[in-house]
Amino acid sequence: MAKIHPNYPVIEAPSSGGDRTEAAVAMTVWRKSLLFNCKGFTVFDAKGDLLFRVDSYSSSSRNGEIVLMDAYGKCLFTIKRKRLSIREKWLIYNGEEATKPQFSVKKRMGFLKSKVLARVSSSSRRDAYTVEGSYSKNQCTIYDDRHRPVGEVERKEAAAGGRSRRRRVPARRAVGTGRAARDGDGHSP
Repeated sequence: MAKIHPNYPVIEAPSSGGDRTEAAVAMTVWRKSLLFNCKGFTVFDAKGDLLFRVDSYSSSSRNGEIVLMDAYGKCLFTIKRKRLSIREKWLIYNGEEATKPQFSVKKRMGFLKSKVLARVSSSSRRDAYTVEGSYSKNQCTIYDDRHRPVGEVERKEAAAGGRSRRRRVPARRAVGTGRAARDGDGHSP
């Protein structure tokens, strides 16, 4: 497999606490499912290793559910579109359970110009995250509840001329917390 980010520089991003900085993590998002006859995305790190899969098993992605899985196929989140809602709204459940949503996402609606594309709310905080940017420019920034940037999505031109998306984050954070997620041997999963 060709390198996803050949010679990609490490970007130092300010950390949320004190004078420390954390190295940004570059990821490539491809609009291609690893499963036959599924619509989805595949997320790779800078080394070309699989990090996440996002798949929709329904024939119609507008009505079906979307599943975010880790590299081993374990379901991390299930995303379901809320039906009979005036605004476009999605409910995000932990793992495969569908009893109590951990987050809800509302797409911006209105005729006034605004940078806000979507708002992510949790049961404990009103606006846990805000997504700002432009769909037409293929660029957006994700902010936490204190309006600190925690992620960035921008267009990346692939060497072969195709397009993919690149996402830079200060460190992968455990959802809903300020701690970086780590596995048993100290490396990010």
